Amino acid sequence: QVQLVESGGGWVQPGGSLRLSCAASGGIIVGNALGWYRQAPGKQRELVATFTSSGSTNYADSVKGRFTISRDDAKNTLYLQMNNLKPEDTAVYSCTAELRPDYDVSLVIPSWGQGTQVTVSS
Repeated sequence: QVQLVESGGGWVQPGGSLRLSCAASGGIIVGNALGWYRQAPGKQRELVATFTSSGSTNYADSVKGRFTISRDDAKNTLYLQMNNLKPEDTAVYSCTAELRPDYDVSLVIPSWGQGTQVTVSS
């Protein structure tokens, strides 16, 4: 089995910070098709931050200057550092990546995590 598991979500006051983690298990993250998305209640899922094929980063305009996407290959983990959080950042955050499963290293499987709730309120 191969999967992504998010962690680090929770409640924070406006202006606060959180760091989300997305760890792969049963395989490793490969390539640069990595990113974070979010979905607020009653809203469509939207892109938050991604890597490009060249390894650069891309952010939604609403989070530029506040969020930072990064990866730690040694830990097989993707991160999203979120600073100066706003109430409109409240959503379920999900990570996506392509995984190479331990059971078959010839495969590359596009995968999504289950999501972690981020709530920003006073």
